[in-house]
Amino acid sequence: MGPDVPAGAAPEEGHRLPGCYRHPERETGIGCARCGRPICPDCMVSASVGFQCPECVREGHQGAREARTRYGGAPALDRALVTKVLIGLNLLVFLLTEYLRPELGADLELWSVSYPYRPDGLAAGPHEWYRLVTAMFVHAGVMHVALNMVSLWVLGPQLERVLGRWRFLGLYVASGLAGGACTYALGGVRVESVGASGAIFGLLGATVVLFKANRAPLRPVMTLLVVNLVITFALARPNLSGVVIDWKAHVGGLLAGVVTGVGLMYAPRAHRNLVQGLTVAGVVAAALLVVVVHTAQLSG
Repeated sequence: MGPDVPAGAAPEEGHRLPGCYRHPERETGIGCARCGRPICPDCMVSASVGFQCPECVREGHQGAREARTRYGGAPALDRALVTKVLIGLNLLVFLLTEYLRPELGADLELWSVSYPYRPDGLAAGPHEWYRLVTAMFVHAGVMHVALNMVSLWVLGPQLERVLGRWRFLGLYVASGLAGGACTYALGGVRVESVGASGAIFGLLGATVVLFKANRAPLRPVMTLLVVNLVITFALARPNLSGVVIDWKAHVGGLLAGVVTGVGLMYAPRAHRNLVQGLTVAGVVAAALLVVVVHTAQLSG
């Protein structure tokens, strides 16, 4: 770095100040407070003492500890983004299958027929297992999609805020897959099911775990859970309105949500990412194993 020049003083005739390390053509009498590099006004970054160059600021940020939510997620400005995207996808698929292309519903719903010599849907093999995912976005009627989306909006933002986006999405998908697998395994020779209810019951189960982990009163969320289970089994058979609720998807999603929630919220801090990742992967693997085993039994 060149000789010190008093602030506001002009350099002696014939003497040139050093050039900025990034813009050599620009003379400057200011140096980085950390490394001493000459820096021009465009490169100066205000610090608690003096100015720093962009490289030193970048190194300082790399050494800083990244902020995380209580359960390891990255905080975000929009803490309900994934919830909003899921609601948007559900509504979009509903519009497509209900009004624009009704025939598309048959290709997306969770469908399985295992009558001898002509298996169809999930029972036909792995090329049809995509239905476990697509059926989570198909709904039967306005009331069906409305109730599920309201439930998703009530339960989703709170969990997404404390878990972070990716952990919340993992919880949702794992619960939905588990609900579909349970429906397939327990549905008999003919299975037909649609809706996000399995995933939403998973969120409900994880909410119970969240209340427990935070030592919050469990009565409100347990009351909500009991009411939903009563409705589930009360409408598990066709009634006068023609509504049939798939209790198998609800129970499967609920159990998956509880297990996933425990893994996400009680993981030891020292190995949190590993335990959380293995929990979500384990629930998904268990759901797929159920599908594989049941398909083998049907074809055996």
